[in-house]
Amino acid sequence: MTLSLKSLLTGFRYTAQATILLATFSASAAPRPYPVTQQTVYDLKSVFASVQSMDVTQGRARIGGTLVELLVDEGDIVEAGQKLALVRDAKQKLQIAAFESKLRSLNAQLKLAKTTLKRVSTLQKTGKASQAELDKAKTQVDVVTADIAALKLEQEVVREAQAQGDVLAPTRGRILNVNVTQGAVIMPGEPIADIAADNYILRLMLPERHARFIKKDDKVLVAERGMLDISTNTNPNTSNNASQATRREGIVSQVYPELDNGRVVADVQVDGLGDFFVGERVRVWVSTDQREAYVIPESYIHRRYGLSFVYLSDGSEIVIQPGSQLATGIEVLSGLQNGDMLIQKLKQQRTQQSPQQPPAHSNNAGQ
Repeated sequence: MTLSLKSLLTGFRYTAQATILLATFSASAAPRPYPVTQQTVYDLKSVFASVQSMDVTQGRARIGGTLVELLVDEGDIVEAGQKLALVRDAKQKLQIAAFESKLRSLNAQLKLAKTTLKRVSTLQKTGKASQAELDKAKTQVDVVTADIAALKLEQEVVREAQAQGDVLAPTRGRILNVNVTQGAVIMPGEPIADIAADNYILRLMLPERHARFIKKDDKVLVAERGMLDISTNTNPNTSNNASQATRREGIVSQVYPELDNGRVVADVQVDGLGDFFVGERVRVWVSTDQREAYVIPESYIHRRYGLSFVYLSDGSEIVIQPGSQLATGIEVLSGLQNGDMLIQKLKQQRTQQSPQQPPAHSNNAGQ
C-alpha cells in the first residue's frame, strides 16, 4: 500500500513538471501580433531593354590606297591603338625611291662644293683667287646643304604618309562591322570597321504615358539573359524567390529629353554586360506608378478549400483576397482594415505524449 501511494505521488509530480514545461514553451513560441497598416507599393512594369554601347566609333583610313591586309573580324576585342588594317599606296614607294636618288645626287654635289671651297680657300691665301670667288664657293656649299635638308624633310613626309596607312582602333571595344574586304580601293576617311566602345548600358524605350514616372537615379530590376525570367509574382500560391535571386539591380543613368516615336528613351547602368551581344534584349522591371496597399507576411496566411484566411487578435477568422507577391510580403486586396491585429495560430497536435513514467521498483527492494 505504501509503495503504490509513493508511485502515484511521483507520477503526479512528473506530470506537473511536463505540463509547466509545455506551457512555458508555448508561451515563448507564440508570435507577436502583426498590425495591419497601409504601405507604399510601387507598380512594376515588365519591359524589354536592349544592350547598347554608349559610344560607337569607327576606324577610318587616313590615306587613300589599296587595302593590302585586314587584321580583324566581327566580334573581335581590340585595344586602343591596335592595328585594324593596312592601306598602302604604290606611288609612295616610288616617291621614296626618287627621293633617295635625288639625295645621292645632292650628296655628290655637296662633296664637290666642299672640294671647290677648299681649293679656292687655298688659292685665296696665296693671292691667286679673289674674295668673291671664295664667297661664291661658300654659298654653293650652303645651298647644297639646305637642299639636302629640305629633301630629307620631304622624304619624311612621304614616310609619315605611308605610316598613316595603318588603320588604328581609336578606343578599346568590340568590332561590330567590317565594312571593306581585302584588296579593296580605299579613299581617305573611308570607315574600315565599326567599334562599340567597351562601356555597355541597357537602353529602355517606354511608352509616353510612363514618361512622368521615370527619372534619373531610379532603380530597376534586370533579369538574367535569355528572357527566361518571365515571372511577375502575381500568384501568391507559388514562391518566386529563386527567380528573384537571379535579378540584378540597375540605376537609370540618363533620361533623354526627346521622345522617339512616342516613347521616352532612358539608359540603365548595370554590371556584367561585357559578354552580352550588342542589341541583345533583356527583360527589365521599371516602376510606373505608386499607391497605398495592405501588405502582410505570408506566414500569417493559411489556405483551406481554395480560400485564404487570417486570424485576428480577437480570435476570429476572416477571408481575404491576396494579390501579388512583393519583396516585403503578400499584398491583400480585400478583407483587412487599417489597424487590424493579425496573429499566427499554432497548429494543435492531436496526439498527446504520455507523461514520463517513474522508475520501477523491484519487489525485493520494497520487501
